[in-house]
Amino acid sequence: MVDRKYWVGLNLVTGIGPAKTQALLDAFDGDLKAAWNANAGALRAAGLDRRALKNLLKTRANRDLDEEMERIGAKGISILTWEDKDYPRLLKEIYDSPPVLYVKGQLLPEDEWAVAVVGTRAATAYGKEAARRIADGLARNDVTIVSGLARGIDGVAHQAALEAGGRTIAAMGCGLDIVYPPEHRHLAAQVIQHGALISEYPLGTPPEGRNFPPRNRIISGISLGAVIVEAGERSGALITADYALEQGREVFAVPGNIFRRPSRGTNTLIQEGATPALSVEDILEALNLTMISKQQAVQAIIPENETQARLLEYISADPIHVDEISQQAGLSINEVTSTLALMELKGMVRQVEGMNYVLARERSVDYVID
Repeated sequence: MVDRKYWVGLNLVTGIGPAKTQALLDAFDGDLKAAWNANAGALRAAGLDRRALKNLLKTRANRDLDEEMERIGAKGISILTWEDKDYPRLLKEIYDSPPVLYVKGQLLPEDEWAVAVVGTRAATAYGKEAARRIADGLARNDVTIVSGLARGIDGVAHQAALEAGGRTIAAMGCGLDIVYPPEHRHLAAQVIQHGALISEYPLGTPPEGRNFPPRNRIISGISLGAVIVEAGERSGALITADYALEQGREVFAVPGNIFRRPSRGTNTLIQEGATPALSVEDILEALNLTMISKQQAVQAIIPENETQARLLEYISADPIHVDEISQQAGLSINEVTSTLALMELKGMVRQVEGMNYVLARERSVDYVID
C-alpha cells in the first residue's frame, strides 16, 4: 500500500519536482519513507542539489506529516500518487507528470475520454458562445470537459458541461483549500459534485502567476486533445496548446475575426497546423470518438415497449409538437404525454420550446459554430 504521507512530504519541499522524485525513488528502491528519513550524505548521493537538500531538511524538521494528512482529509481532499492505480493514465504518460495529485471530488474511469476547452479571460460574446456550444456538445456525447476554472472561456466551458449534465475537471494553480478566482466559488462547488478539482500544489499555496503555466500541462496532459477557443498573442491558453503539442495531443482552434485581438492567437494556431474547430463533430472525428458516442446514443434511445418505439418513429433532431406526434402515431394525447414524460426522465427525448420534443442524444447542426 502506498504510504502517501511521504509523497506529500516531499511534495512540500521547494525544489523537488517530478525529476528529483524519480531520482529518489531510484536511489531508495522505491521507498520514499527511506528517502524522507535519509541522512544528508545519502540524499546528496541520490542527486539532490544544495538547495533541494537544504529545503528538505528544513521541511522535515518543521512539518508533521501526520498533521498534514489530517488537514488534507479534513478538507475533503484525497491524494493520488504515481503508484496509485487510479492515477489518471493519460496524465501519468507525460514526461513531467506531478508525483502527487490533490483531488477534491472524484475522478472516474470515464474521465479518460476528456477534452480540454480553454481560452482567454477577456472573452468576447462570440468566444463565450463558441465555448458554450463546444463544451455542451462534447458533454452530451459523454466527453469530460477539462479547463482551468479561470474567468472567461474556462468558466463558460465548465458551466456548459454542467448544464448539459456532463462531467468536468478543473485544474487549479493553487492549493485546493483556495478557490481562484473567488467569484467562482459556486462553480467550483458544482464541479466537485460532477467531477473534480485537481492540483499538484500543497494546501495553502496561493494563486501566484508562476503557478499557472505548469498547471496548464496538467490540463492538456489529462486530456485527449485541447480546444483553444479565443487567445490573444500572449494568452496563457497558447501555453496549453504548446504543452498539448509536446505531449502528442491534438490541438484544435476556433477561427475568429481577424480584426479582434482575442482571435489572433487561435488564427495563428490554425496557420501553424492546428485543426480548425468548426463544430463538435470536427473534434469527435479527429479524436476517433464518433463511434463511441454513436454507440452511446443508440443505447440511450432503445425503446422499452411498443408505445415508446412508435413515438420514436416520429421524433428526430427537428422539434415536433406533442399534438402532431399524437396525430401521426394514432395515440391519445394522454398516452403520448405520459410516455414522453418517462422517456424524458430516461434521457431518451428532450422537451424544447414548450411542448415540442427532440431526441436527447442526436447530434445536429445546433453545435456548429457560425
